[in-house]
Amino acid sequence: MGASKGAAPNWIETAPAKGSYRSIFKWGDPHAYKHPNAKLVQLLKETFGLGDDHFKVPVSHGNRPVAHGQPSRVITRDHAAAIARIVGDENVSVDDYDRLKFATGKTLEESLRLRQGEVRAVADLVVHPRHKDDVRRLVGYCDREQIPVYVYGGGSSVNFGLWPSRGGVTLVMGTHMNRVVRLNETNQTVTVQAGIMGPDYEGALNDAPRRYHSRHRYTGGHFPQSFEFSSVGGWVVTLGSGQLSSYYGDACDLVVSQEVVTPVGDLKTLDFPATANGPSVNRMMIGSEGCFGVLVEVTLKIFRCLPENRRYFSFVFPSWTKAVEAGREIAQGQFGMPAVFRISDEEETHIGLKLYGIDGTLMDRLMRLRGFQPMRRCLMIASSEGEKRFAGNVKRCAKRICRRFGGMSLTGYPVRQWEPGRFTDPYLRDDLNDYGILIETLDTAVTWDRLHPLHQGVRRLIKARPETLCMTHASHFYAQGTNLYFIFITRAADIDDFVAFQEKILHAFEQFGGSPTHHHGIGKLFSPWLQPHLGDAQMAVLRALKGHFDPNTIMNPGGQLGLDTGGRHWRDIC
Repeated sequence: MGASKGAAPNWIETAPAKGSYRSIFKWGDPHAYKHPNAKLVQLLKETFGLGDDHFKVPVSHGNRPVAHGQPSRVITRDHAAAIARIVGDENVSVDDYDRLKFATGKTLEESLRLRQGEVRAVADLVVHPRHKDDVRRLVGYCDREQIPVYVYGGGSSVNFGLWPSRGGVTLVMGTHMNRVVRLNETNQTVTVQAGIMGPDYEGALNDAPRRYHSRHRYTGGHFPQSFEFSSVGGWVVTLGSGQLSSYYGDACDLVVSQEVVTPVGDLKTLDFPATANGPSVNRMMIGSEGCFGVLVEVTLKIFRCLPENRRYFSFVFPSWTKAVEAGREIAQGQFGMPAVFRISDEEETHIGLKLYGIDGTLMDRLMRLRGFQPMRRCLMIASSEGEKRFAGNVKRCAKRICRRFGGMSLTGYPVRQWEPGRFTDPYLRDDLNDYGILIETLDTAVTWDRLHPLHQGVRRLIKARPETLCMTHASHFYAQGTNLYFIFITRAADIDDFVAFQEKILHAFEQFGGSPTHHHGIGKLFSPWLQPHLGDAQMAVLRALKGHFDPNTIMNPGGQLGLDTGGRHWRDIC
């Protein structure tokens, strides 16, 4: 069927049916949507040879009621009654819908399977602890009875981190354990319960003068794309990064101390800014993904909130090579770092200019006249924050470098066009999936000296698949390297075909010297690549920690971090 510029697609704009599979896999607010704009739709039609008729009736909407009827694998009536005595009957559920909802993250594979009503794993019991003591008693009881324990924060996991491979109990942290414990303005730290969600956390800090009688407004500085629907505890246990991380730091840079409930007792690290007291147990717990225990409280660095000092700037470069060289020089320039800092390769720039509404405008025509041609030019968008003179200096120094590498200033306009959609782009996936078009992301960390071979090698693999778009950007910068974030849009014969393609990309990350992921956490999905990445010695250390904190292997078992698979693929043991 040929491409057409006809009627707009018939996007779904109603909230998912209550109790449906769609209400579980749909991203974000049930009533919120973000549809692909007309230029992106036209690109998809041309790429996949689609006409208007393709977009009239969804391939699969997943609005059927959840009904799986899976029996409990390890929880008996006596177990359920004992757990209810700990937290109260109202905080325990055996409902089919709850058991599936709190066992499900946001991987594309989970979404595709739920669209078909395919359920592979559910919790036996969903529990909503009220406070630390509940968690302590629950973990103690489950350890004695050897009941698996999984932890649910915001539900935005993209690595099968919530997958209850062996049944058992899922602890939902956000229902009750979602408050600010204390704000310490003297030390410029805040202590929160692990279940607090991103907007509540940031809102409390921004409103600190009124709520906590502080002198200043504050920000946490951590804004992942999942910000609105992820928990602070989830950021910490998955080693997350926010969109402003090049300035504020990744989650591992923000954590001061933690309180974790483990099967062998509580662990509370200390809140010193730095010590020489041997290897840092605090650092060892960050990124542990629920394998050692349950994070119940965390103390984090906070920063003065100074949005009035924010400075926007963007540049277009004649090539990806020049954009990378400019990005590296800025990261190594020792004048401070931008907060938002992104460079897009040729294909992402081409598509991004359509999404930002710049394609075909006067700015686009000016770029072409200056020699910055489509599918060769590369876009950098950035902003600087902090004290007024500092933010201004970062912008001035960065602009000087960009010009040295052949960049043309586009003012702050592209950044302002990107900024409103930075949390809403994930909504696009549901629209595309409704019509059989798959969009997924994989990211990797890479040093500067391996960046180009990795970028070229992975793109070569992805583009070898017929009718596939591949967009790539770097968005988290360090003096020693960056990340590469690959977004691919394709179609697949079936779910297994998609999974096989995804695994080929992960093998390519390994082949070309990248990490299994940069900021999505390892979970179960990426765990087969952790052993070859870290090597036997480092994996032995992690397994030793697992053996100490969780001798009965009840904490998130079934392949998380690859610590209990015996070298087998996690799919083979689930």
